Amino acid sequence: MTFLRRSLSAVLFVATLAALTFAPASFADDPASQADSNDGPAYGPELQGFDYPYPVARFALTSQRQIVRMAYMDVHPLRPNGRTAVLLHGKNFCSATWRQTIETLTDAGYRVIAPDQIGFCKSTKPARYQYSFQQLARNTHALLEALNVKQATLIAHSTGGMLAVRYALMYPRETEQIVLVNPIGLEDWKAKGVPSISIDDWYARELKTSADGIRRYEQSTYYAGHWRADYEPWVQMLAGMYRGPGKDLVAWNSALLYDMIYTQPVVHEFDQLHTPTLLLIGDKDTTAIGKDFAPPEIRPTLGRYPDLAKLAAERIAGAKLVEFPELGHAPQMQDPAAFHKALLDGLAATPRSSAGN
Repeated sequence: MTFLRRSLSAVLFVATLAALTFAPASFADDPASQADSNDGPAYGPELQGFDYPYPVARFALTSQRQIVRMAYMDVHPLRPNGRTAVLLHGKNFCSATWRQTIETLTDAGYRVIAPDQIGFCKSTKPARYQYSFQQLARNTHALLEALNVKQATLIAHSTGGMLAVRYALMYPRETEQIVLVNPIGLEDWKAKGVPSISIDDWYARELKTSADGIRRYEQSTYYAGHWRADYEPWVQMLAGMYRGPGKDLVAWNSALLYDMIYTQPVVHEFDQLHTPTLLLIGDKDTTAIGKDFAPPEIRPTLGRYPDLAKLAAERIAGAKLVEFPELGHAPQMQDPAAFHKALLDGLAATPRSSAGN
């Protein structure tokens, strides 16, 4: 596709790097290595210059006394099955990273809506914004209302999983099913002893973001120590915003978002979920916010996904758990065939609601 051709042509593939002993909280790299990270494309603060696989529209809404715009893709199937899937990206992902999932779902008859949340990717990055999962859920609900989507299945990855839980709690009648793909927030890091850092400290860390740091982190955590050339465009997608003219704004919004993730756990409300829930979990994932600045004795207790997923499945009424023993944080990208088979099987197990769209 065009966006992959352009992205791949813009970067030099970097050979496989050794996995880290633990995953950092962000992509901040040692400043001494920054010079090696500056070669590559530079994108605007709303990912201007980076192509998405489908046409991108923008939904304008008034939020917190300003107009912000959510970028989104709305892809219709040739043979509709009457269901709509909303794809919620993670903290270090964009809706474009759902490309293969969009293709799979539309081939199966699903209408697919894939937004970039405010503060991320091609959406507005405000100079001031009080981020909360409730706010992001309201923004997403407003988008779906504008698109006349009365009910949807949420398929949510990483931080998107925390948003999907909050959305389902706020809008249970509009939520047909939730699919949580290696969601973060299966534990409360603050309660486990991870110390807080200020937003200013998060900002300083984010300003050091580099392609090398992104790549090392993703190899270690997202792909269970493995690396392939088709992962590289996603490294450059993120790194390019930190090379571009909007670096400060990108870093500031990222800092605010990390603070939201750390301070707003959803795990304590799992027993209040009554929406059909499917957990798709790569067991080799070790993601945990703040792990690198947690006390050494606490680090090994964080991000233990096989245990966390089983506990979540026990607490969410009727939840079904599917595990991928050899995959990491991004099973949809690491083994698309296995992931999408499990996804389609899990979606088919939940009949279309009579509410429909």
